[in-house]
Amino acid sequence: MQVTRRGMMAGAAVGGGLLVAWYLMPRRYPNPLVPARGEHVFDAWLKVAEDGVVTVAVPQLEMGQGVTTLLAQIVAQELGADWRQVAVEPAPVSGAYANIPLAARWMPMWAHVGAGLSETSDDLLTERFAGENRFTATADGTSVIAHETPCRAAAAAARAMLAEEAAERWGVSWEECVVQGGIVSQGENQATFGELAAGAAERTPPDPAPLLPELPPSETPSEIADAPPAYPRLDLPSKVDGSYLFASDVRLPGMVFAAIRHGPNDGGELTSFEADSAARIPGVVGAVKSKRWLAAAANTWWTANKALDAMKPQFRAQFPVNSEDIAGRLGTMVDGGAAFRIAETGFGEEGMTRVDLARRYEVEPAPAAPLETASAVARYQGGRLEIWIASQAPEQARKAAARAIGIATEDVALYPMPAGGSFDARLEHDHAIEIAIIAKELARPVQLTWSRREEMTHARPRTPAYVLVGAQASQANEGAVDALRVRIACPPATHEFGERLFNNRTAAAAVRESSEKKDALACEGAVPAYRVPSVVVELIPTEIGLPVGRVRGNANSYTAFAIESFIDELAAKYGREPLSYRISMMGDDIRMATCLQRAAQMAEWDGGVDRSGQGVACHRIGDAATGGRIACIATARPGEGGVRVARLSAAVDIGRIINPDIARQQIEGGLIFGIGIALGNALRFRAGLPESFDYAALGLPTISDCPEIDIAFVSSEAAPADPGELGAVVAPPAIANALFSATGLRLRRLPLLSGGI
Repeated sequence: MQVTRRGMMAGAAVGGGLLVAWYLMPRRYPNPLVPARGEHVFDAWLKVAEDGVVTVAVPQLEMGQGVTTLLAQIVAQELGADWRQVAVEPAPVSGAYANIPLAARWMPMWAHVGAGLSETSDDLLTERFAGENRFTATADGTSVIAHETPCRAAAAAARAMLAEEAAERWGVSWEECVVQGGIVSQGENQATFGELAAGAAERTPPDPAPLLPELPPSETPSEIADAPPAYPRLDLPSKVDGSYLFASDVRLPGMVFAAIRHGPNDGGELTSFEADSAARIPGVVGAVKSKRWLAAAANTWWTANKALDAMKPQFRAQFPVNSEDIAGRLGTMVDGGAAFRIAETGFGEEGMTRVDLARRYEVEPAPAAPLETASAVARYQGGRLEIWIASQAPEQARKAAARAIGIATEDVALYPMPAGGSFDARLEHDHAIEIAIIAKELARPVQLTWSRREEMTHARPRTPAYVLVGAQASQANEGAVDALRVRIACPPATHEFGERLFNNRTAAAAVRESSEKKDALACEGAVPAYRVPSVVVELIPTEIGLPVGRVRGNANSYTAFAIESFIDELAAKYGREPLSYRISMMGDDIRMATCLQRAAQMAEWDGGVDRSGQGVACHRIGDAATGGRIACIATARPGEGGVRVARLSAAVDIGRIINPDIARQQIEGGLIFGIGIALGNALRFRAGLPESFDYAALGLPTISDCPEIDIAFVSSEAAPADPGELGAVVAPPAIANALFSATGLRLRRLPLLSGGI
C-alpha cells in the first residue's frame, strides 16, 4: 500500500473526528443516593421512606438563598407530596447533577479546544464536560434553570410508580389514581406513600415521565401583607433554634482546631517565623507551614491563634500595590488603552459621528465579606481524606485538595455543608487545600477557621472598574440616545477566576495567564435594555497589581451604576423627566416599562424635580427573552448627620415565581447589599494589604440604617429568572440619582462618598 502525505492527513482528520464523536457521546451516571434504613431510592433526586417522608437531594450549596426549599418545592408539587413530610439532604458530588447552563455560560473559562465549531457541538461539549467533571457549581442564579426539569421528571416518574403500585393492589388502571398530599387514592381506596414505597421503588420508571399538564410549579405573590407562605422554608426552624449545622459545628473524635496566617493577596511568601515560641504555649499540638501561609493547631482555636501571634510570621508581598496605583492604572487605560470590541449593535461605531455628553464613572474594589468566614474540617487516614466544607464548586474543591496532598481525587470524600453566606466567596477553594495539607501533616482530625483578618487579607475583592460612557443625542427627539459607546477598564476577572477554579493556579499565575485576554463577562450589563440605534462596548484589560474575584452582582454592579447614572445625566442635560425619558427609550421591552411604571406608583413619583430627593434606576440581568428586570426609586430625605435614604421602592419582573417568599427575601437582601456598596466605606489597599481588617470598618448598613423597602412583583409567565443580584446592582445608581436630586451633587464614584464631596 502506498502511503501519501494526503492520506496521512485525511486519516488523522477521520481519527480526530472519531475521537471527538466518542467524547461527545451521551453518558449515564450511576445513582449516587444511598438509602437509609426504611428508605427507598426512586431516582438520583428523591427517596421515599416507609414512614412517608420524602427526601429530596439538593446538589446546590445552601448559602441563605433558599435553594434547598426551591428544589424540594418543585419535587413536592410534581410528586403530590405533603409539604409537612418533605425533607432535604445534600446531594453527593456526581455527574448526575451537572449544572449544564452554568457550564455553558462559563465555557470560555474551560473550553480551550473544540469550542465554537457549531452551536450543536458546543451544547454537546458542554453537557459532556459538566457530567464528566461533576460540575455542580452554585453560581449566577442558575439553580432553577439547571435543575427544575430533572427534578420534575424524577418526581413525575415517582408519582407514576407509586400510582402503578397502588393500582396493581386494587386491580384498577393507574391513570384512575389521584396522587395528592402524600396519599394515592382511587374511589374509597387509599394508601400513603410510605405504604407503597417498597413495591413502587422496584418498578421500572416510565419513559417519558408523565409531567402534570398544569403550568410548571409557581405561586402568585400574595397581595396581603405578611401572608403566611404556602411553602415555608425548610431550613428556617433549625436556623432559628440553632440546630442547623455548618462546617464550624462539626466535631470529630480527637479533633484539634487550627488558625492560619496568610501573606498579602495570596501572593505573599512566608519568610520567617519563631517556631519555638509556639511550643511553650500549653495546648498547642503542632504547626504547619506552606510557601504562602503558616498554621497552628491546638486544643482550642483561641490557643492556636495565640500561638500564631507568638510565632510572629513575616511575609514578603508579591503584589505591594496601593489604591492610588490601582486608580492611576485604570484611569490611564480607560482614556487611551488598547481595547477589545465586546459588543456592537445597530450601526455600531459608524453610528456615532459626535459626542454630545461623556462621563467617567469609577468603581472601587468591593469585598464579598460574608458574615461566616471560611471554615472546614478534615480527617486524613489510611491514604484517604474526608472534608466537611461549604463550597459553591465542590468537585473543583475536591480535586484541589487531592492534588495538594498527592492522592487521587477518588480518595477524597467531600461532605457538602451549608454556608451562612457567600456572595460568591465560596467559589474559591483555598481553605480546602489548606485543611487537606494540615490534616495530613498533623495526622489527626482538624478544624480550620479563618479569622476576619485572614478573610480580609486573603479573599479576593470584586474587580474595580473605570467606565467611560459617551453618547450622541438626537437633535429631533429631545435628547434621546442615538448612539452609545462604553469603554470599561478592568482586569479580565472571569478568566483570572477560571484559571484558579479549573486549572488550580495560584493567584499570581492566574493574573499572569489572563491579563491580556478578551473577557465578555467582565462587560455584562453594558449593553442596556434601552433600544439604542448604535451601541459599542469595549474592554480594556488592565493589570492592576491585585488579584480579583467574584462578588455578588459581579460586572453588573459597575455597568448598572455607570449606565443608569449616565442616563440620569442625559435627562438632566436635556431637561427631560428621568422616568418618562427612560420609558421613551424602552422600545418593545414592555416588561421593563411596566416595572418602571409600577415603581413610580409605589414611590408616588413626583417627576424627580430638583431637590425632590427621588432618584430612579432600572436594570436587566440576562437577555430580553429570559432576563430578570427591576426598577427602583430611592427617596432621600434630610436627616441626622445629613441626607439619608428613607425609602426604596422596587418593582420586579423575574418571570414565573416558584416561591414568592424566598424571591422577596432575595430582592430585599440584594437592596440592602446594594446600600452597603453605595454608602459603605471603600476597600482601600496599602502595600498589598487592606488598610483595615475590621468588619466594622466596611461601613455596612445596620438595621437602623435600612430604609423602608417596598417590593412588588410584576405578573409574568416568562421563564424563571434569578432574583438574587437584581437588588444589589440597581440600588447604587438609584441612590446616587436620589442624592443628586436632593443635593444637586453628582457622585460618579462608588462607594458614593469614597472620594469625599
